[in-house]
Amino acid sequence: QVQLVESGGGLVQAGGSLRLSCAASGRTFTTYAMGWFRQAPGKEREFVAAISWSGARIYYADSVKGRFTISRDNAKNTVFLQMSSLKPEDTAVYYCACREEYYSGALYVKVRDYDNWGQGTQVTVSS
Repeated sequence: QVQLVESGGGLVQAGGSLRLSCAASGRTFTTYAMGWFRQAPGKEREFVAAISWSGARIYYADSVKGRFTISRDNAKNTVFLQMSSLKPEDTAVYYCACREEYYSGALYVKVRDYDNWGQGTQVTVSS
């Protein structure tokens, strides 16, 4: 079992930037595919971005493409989400998630694809 802890959320004005971090512990981080999701009040949890174990494959939701950047530092067991040009509609609790992919290079974009989740960090974008 791997434990995930997100940080970096907060309140920011529209057009601003935030960098979220997700620190993993408990098992070998390098074998995990990682993803970021978000959930706004009254809405279902939705996919934001995903990255393969090596970082060679990355995928974004259309709503964040060109504004958000996912990356990972396997030496530090951490995945990042750099968010720029933030909009009020980006307001949500952001969660990181992981699943074992055994170096396959696979990416996963569905909530049900992941079996380990962090507790979430709140991002609020004011207009």
